[in-house]
Amino acid sequence: MTERREFDVLIVGAGPGGLAAAYCAAEAGRRVGVVDDNSAAGGQIWRGEQDKPTQPAAAEWFERLRKIDLEFLPGTRIVGHPANGVLLADDDQKLLELKYDKLILATGARERFLPFPGWTLPGVTGAGGLQALVKSGMSIAGRRVVVAGSGPLLLAVAAYLRRAGAIVPLIAEQAPRGRVAKFAAGLLAHPAKLIEAARLKWELRGVKYLTDCWPVSAEGDDAESSVTLHRRGRTWQEPCDFLACGFGLVPNVELPMLLGCEIEQGHVRVDESQQTSVAGVYAVGEVTGIGGLEPALVEGQIAGLTAAGRDEAARRLHSPRRSARCFAEKLEHAFQLRDELRQIPDADTIVCRCEDVRFDQLTEHRSWRSAKLHTRCGMGPCQGRVCGAATELLFGWSMDSVRPPLYPVRVEHLAQATVTRETSSDVD
Repeated sequence: MTERREFDVLIVGAGPGGLAAAYCAAEAGRRVGVVDDNSAAGGQIWRGEQDKPTQPAAAEWFERLRKIDLEFLPGTRIVGHPANGVLLADDDQKLLELKYDKLILATGARERFLPFPGWTLPGVTGAGGLQALVKSGMSIAGRRVVVAGSGPLLLAVAAYLRRAGAIVPLIAEQAPRGRVAKFAAGLLAHPAKLIEAARLKWELRGVKYLTDCWPVSAEGDDAESSVTLHRRGRTWQEPCDFLACGFGLVPNVELPMLLGCEIEQGHVRVDESQQTSVAGVYAVGEVTGIGGLEPALVEGQIAGLTAAGRDEAARRLHSPRRSARCFAEKLEHAFQLRDELRQIPDADTIVCRCEDVRFDQLTEHRSWRSAKLHTRCGMGPCQGRVCGAATELLFGWSMDSVRPPLYPVRVEHLAQATVTRETSSDVD
């Protein structure tokens, strides 16, 4: 049986942006619901911070949230959009019909994986993915971890893993040394970020930080493993137990696309109030452009206030948002992925790991649709969330459509969703 819930403001995503939006809307007296597929609020940035916060901002916002009334639906995924003002959600046990007046999308982002020979080996993980595993209780003490990819996230992950007892011999950053140095110098205009960078540098003392460096293959068996790194014309093998690899982040735009929101350069286009091209639907945080914690928090507040009808309070936050987004643009430029990364896969490199589609099978095609129809690339359980971003960089393709269900669901829930959709259509 489908359960039905009604909200004035429904928020999808319980990371910092979604939580800030929830607080502002609930504090204004609105009925607020927050949906997240994780078992606890916080997202990747504030994972595990709710009960024992280590970050001041997380402690402050979770304390605020304890003082307001909202409904949190953990372990729940949005799977469909049967009618205007209605989303279908699945929590593995039942189907939920969520009705709303205003909708705020804080769906965040996921790590970008770039295929290279050996990237599907068990010891190769996402940088943030390995961090999440350790936060969930996996022991990393005494294990040798090479961190590779691009962006400041690599430093944060390496520092966290080191605190957890891992041996981190080096960080391989693909961005050129000049761009990284210019970005670092620009931190002088952002004292808080400069302090954070200095703290990370101190924590990572003794760890090599190599710019112009990236993995070209991974090798391993039960006895030993290693990663082959390339830097300025030289390659070498670096022994490791884990390769934590992340080439930036990719906005999760599948739900916005299903709702009909306009997508611009890979992220959701919003106006000054964070409203998308669909009336009454707002978007905040990484889904509007990769920017990190500060833009997510201020955008969440703007969307929450606007959805609650407090437009004047929202407008007062426009200036802080401009400042936060300006920094995000500098970050994006500094760590832009280089063209050489497109040359890493060989003919046998798996690109779509769900359907075992190789690189040479994809070179015969000229579009995502063609590759999908002929090779099943993107048709596995992840529905192109991994290989889609990879083929975008390798071939310049983009996903042109999204269909429900957005995530795998039980057959009986699909049947319930069909009935719900038919009922909604009759009402309309």
